[in-house]
Amino acid sequence: MLHRQETAGLVVITQPTHSWIAGCLARMWGEQCGFAPREEVCLAAEQHDIGWVGWETAPTLNFETGYPHNFMELPTEIHTQIWSGAKKLALPFGRYATLLVSLHGTGLFERFRNWQESPTSSQLVKAYLEQEYDFQEQLIANLKNDSHYASYATPEIIDRNRSLVALWDTLSLTLCMGLREERQFYQAPIGSGEMTLTLTPIENDIIKVNPWVFEQNEVTLVYEGRLLQEKFVDETTMRNALENATWVSIVNRLIPA
Repeated sequence: MLHRQETAGLVVITQPTHSWIAGCLARMWGEQCGFAPREEVCLAAEQHDIGWVGWETAPTLNFETGYPHNFMELPTEIHTQIWSGAKKLALPFGRYATLLVSLHGTGLFERFRNWQESPTSSQLVKAYLEQEYDFQEQLIANLKNDSHYASYATPEIIDRNRSLVALWDTLSLTLCMGLREERQFYQAPIGSGEMTLTLTPIENDIIKVNPWVFEQNEVTLVYEGRLLQEKFVDETTMRNALENATWVSIVNRLIPA
């Protein structure tokens, strides 16, 4: 769950919604920044947080803040459970997308290493990583033996597609949580190399993008969250409030700088 602070209160946005916006960005990515296999990579971007679906149906309460936990506040045990289950949920969609979903999960734990501060967390994450690495290795070997997917299963192409999913994830998070000041995304896989991508908010969720990486002349993203105007001390009360909360539509317009 993502938190977006607004004047009226806290807007909470689910991980599947954020993931869907990542998929929208992927599908509108310009041909000059081409990637392949296109539909499978777009599907991976759209489903990269599929493991969160179960948790989002019954989110837990952060008793310190009085709000539902956002995705960064959950303990390592819950994170590893969520990401361990992601591949089983993704696999019915296909092997290549599932590989990228799994790689996205392991990439998060590889980049953000706060779990190393606790022996218990370290043990949980190491067990998760070993399991996922074995799964990825088997899946890549399987794809290499497939006449259609073999050319997309090279380390270079897999790594670039993995980086793209990570970029769309970060861009979607930035938009969903509300971009208040200019932000740069370094080493973004754009074109045949890497560039710095800059997002600059103008007003009313209009955002300038430099360089322009999309197929269309302008991109409009519409998604939903729920408005919470009070804090909670009881988890059941919080969940009931979420079920009856006011829905809020958010519109982002992305334009060339």
